[in-house]
Amino acid sequence: MKLLPALGRRLLYTLPVVWLVVSLVFLLIHLVPGDPVAQMLGEGATATDLDALRHQYGLDLPLGQQYLRYWHGVLHGDLGHSLRLNDSVTHLILQRYPYTLELTLAALVIALLAAIPAGILAALYRGKWRDNTVGVVSLFGLSFPAFALGPIAILLISIKLGWLPVSGAGSLAHLVLPAITMGSGLAAILTRMVRTAMLEELGQDYVRTARAKGLPERTVLYRHALRNALIPIVTLVGLQFGALLAGAIVTETIFSWPGVGRLTITAISNRDYALVQGCILAVGLTYILVNVATDILYAVLNPRIRA
Repeated sequence: MKLLPALGRRLLYTLPVVWLVVSLVFLLIHLVPGDPVAQMLGEGATATDLDALRHQYGLDLPLGQQYLRYWHGVLHGDLGHSLRLNDSVTHLILQRYPYTLELTLAALVIALLAAIPAGILAALYRGKWRDNTVGVVSLFGLSFPAFALGPIAILLISIKLGWLPVSGAGSLAHLVLPAITMGSGLAAILTRMVRTAMLEELGQDYVRTARAKGLPERTVLYRHALRNALIPIVTLVGLQFGALLAGAIVTETIFSWPGVGRLTITAISNRDYALVQGCILAVGLTYILVNVATDILYAVLNPRIRA
């Protein structure tokens, strides 16, 4: 119950950010050089076709009325109509969004499962060969972006060894390679963060006191030190979630994963500005929600924040 007022204030602080994101997405079509309607229809379009499409998108109205109309559509779940795919933008995004969310969460889980044990191991054996090995591996992970690691993984694991499907979606086997490709870079960053945070916590007085009381080393590490070290880690995860969503565009294209990222690339190629607006808005609002969830998780992990 003590968290409710703070949660309410945090949600109120989020409203200006939501307004700014929606406003920027609305202005996207007006910032495009040239006439977006002419670019959508191509050079062979007649003046009648241009006027009809402007009227359909409401681009013949004053800017203020267009802005209010766009907000009305957002609040009612109407993000417009895709000219190329002949379907509502909302329906197209709802079809693809679960795939992107599944891929992003899988990549995040893989990154956490790899980074937390590796970071703790490096902190416990600081300056020794285990620490150096973790450092080299994490540097290797940072050195390979998704657009380089993805094709290499396809060539070695899918084509050469035949262990996993090359592309597409539909089963857990299809998810493994894209999730590893997306999660490897985040795992490398998180490993360094976990190592630094654990080194700081292991040097605190409460850790020495816990060890002096005879508590098992596992309890000292995971129940005391790691829990306090999670605060900066949670911050980084919340910030990197947006990077994962952005990275999904590259990964989904490489592995033909039917998510919002690949849909965005298709919309850009087709000059389908209503669909581009909808995809960017979906990613932006998701990032805002993740940041709110991160603030709530702070209070769950740290009693001082709850107080």
